[in-house]
Amino acid sequence: MAHKPGTNDGWHGVISKNGPFPPVAGRYHLYIGLFCPFAHRPNLVRHFCGLTDIISLSVVRPYPNIKGEGLRFPKTNDEYPGATVDDLYGSEFLRDIYLRADKDYAGAYSVPVLWDKETETIVSNDSADMLRWLPNAFDPILPVVHRRAHLYPDALRPQIDEISAWMQTDLNAGVYKAGGAASQADYDKAVPVVFRALNRIERLIHDNGGPFILGKHISEVDLRAYTTIIRFDPIYVQHCKCNLGTIRHNYPTINNWLKNLYYNVDGFRESTNFKHIKESYPKNQADINPKGIVPMGPIPDIESGVDHNWGLVSVGSIYV
Repeated sequence: MAHKPGTNDGWHGVISKNGPFPPVAGRYHLYIGLFCPFAHRPNLVRHFCGLTDIISLSVVRPYPNIKGEGLRFPKTNDEYPGATVDDLYGSEFLRDIYLRADKDYAGAYSVPVLWDKETETIVSNDSADMLRWLPNAFDPILPVVHRRAHLYPDALRPQIDEISAWMQTDLNAGVYKAGGAASQADYDKAVPVVFRALNRIERLIHDNGGPFILGKHISEVDLRAYTTIIRFDPIYVQHCKCNLGTIRHNYPTINNWLKNLYYNVDGFRESTNFKHIKESYPKNQADINPKGIVPMGPIPDIESGVDHNWGLVSVGSIYV
């Protein structure tokens, strides 16, 4: 579906040798926020698939997210650690990038944004779309030795599709349904859904023997789950009130899976920034945290030590 100018429709382009956005090194630029799990997806792919020299990057500050203006870039690269100026246009706000692509755009100014430098427009701002096609988009110009295995292989597609459907609604979006609940009844309904999803992931990793959700082959669902679960203990437990349990204390199999990805798989640690994650939500959402105070914990942000004997890792759950 192409973007309709002057509307709030997003962009859903694809980098493909047969389309208007061919795979060319240096042609594309990714705008992200390191705090955002959805923007984390394409940046994780960028690192995991060895595309950091092929796709350039700009990073907005995690706060402030100004009403009507949105997320902003730092004035200098030294203003906030990990955030960068807009390397292409020197924009003050991410909004400026959207309006450069469509001066009448009426939607949200969200991350991620994948930009085409040649045509000066947005290729895509849909993180789920990018998670699907970006891992192998540049295979035509990469030496075979540098190509990553498919994260959406034919043999696993039915399982990936089935898991992704409930993971998106129950976990990836579920934490925000809990955190943004407008009433006690809405909150009481939302929180158990999140923990039932975690229970399912815990069992999936165990039943498939690890080290990944579907067993020996890392897949799209690992990246989809990681970008939410790495934020769970540091931010969602307290800010979104998802405090029926924590990953490190109640889900030993997920915790082992998480530590293995973070410490042992290229791209996961490199694309994760706990400072941005922990400061964004408390400082941006005054209705939830009026004084903008950032909690100290948990300490450490992620535990160390991976047990590679997956059969001996216990299985946890939260009864909901």
